[in-house]
Amino acid sequence: MTIDTEIQAPARVARRPSRASWTTTIPAWVITTISVAVATGLWEFFGRDVNPLLGTYPSAIIKAFFSMLQAGRLQDALIQSSQPFVAGYVAAAIIGIPVGLLLGRYRILESALGIYVTAGYATPLIALVPLLILWFGLGFMVKAVVVFLLSFFPICINTWFGVKAVPKTMIEVGTAFCASQTAIMRGIILPATIPYIMAGLRLGIGKAVIGIVIAEFLTAISGLGGIIITSANSFRTAEMFVPVILIMVLAVALTALVGWLEKYVAPWQSEITGHDSV
Repeated sequence: MTIDTEIQAPARVARRPSRASWTTTIPAWVITTISVAVATGLWEFFGRDVNPLLGTYPSAIIKAFFSMLQAGRLQDALIQSSQPFVAGYVAAAIIGIPVGLLLGRYRILESALGIYVTAGYATPLIALVPLLILWFGLGFMVKAVVVFLLSFFPICINTWFGVKAVPKTMIEVGTAFCASQTAIMRGIILPATIPYIMAGLRLGIGKAVIGIVIAEFLTAISGLGGIIITSANSFRTAEMFVPVILIMVLAVALTALVGWLEKYVAPWQSEITGHDSV
């Protein structure tokens, strides 16, 4: 009896990976598609019983989407929103990443300027929109500035603390081989900080989306934010949800684009974190 138990126990242990292996063979996109389909189906089923003034359902949103697309309202609003969004976000990335690298690398700059970056991140920047309107008007510039301010700080802070997380031994090795500060930054610090930079860019996308919508709420009512406001005021709930869903889809797509970019510029990082947990 003891011998049988001792022989069978290893067999059971050996079979465990095969029983759990099916969870690692399903592609991630399949799981995501099933999840979205189930959520959409439940929304469609229960949403039809909701008062149309208080809620809507996916088929009504799709119908409103094609109606707005045919009228040209959605394309015009998307162009009006995308231009300041791209300008503000790109400016935040171009300025935020170098500033974060410098703050993390040089103690003097960190001590002198780090407090302003931290304070800016903690400040409710939306409260400054009325002042920004006085400075930049109601058009393109104020929207781009709001997007820039909201997305700059997460990008900068993530880069900053990414530099601080680089092991000191790696920098000491570069110094021991008489590498210049530029070579250390380019060859050691920057590659090690890329995952933090990409995380900051992802967070910046979410902040930028919030910034462009709020800017359109509080400044000239235009773009996708303008459609949300006018549709809500007219109790056209299905039309109101069209730009909301569109913004969500665009944000997810842009976040996925940043993830693809990370695999391209830092393939070693995806190899380290690419394994699936059971």
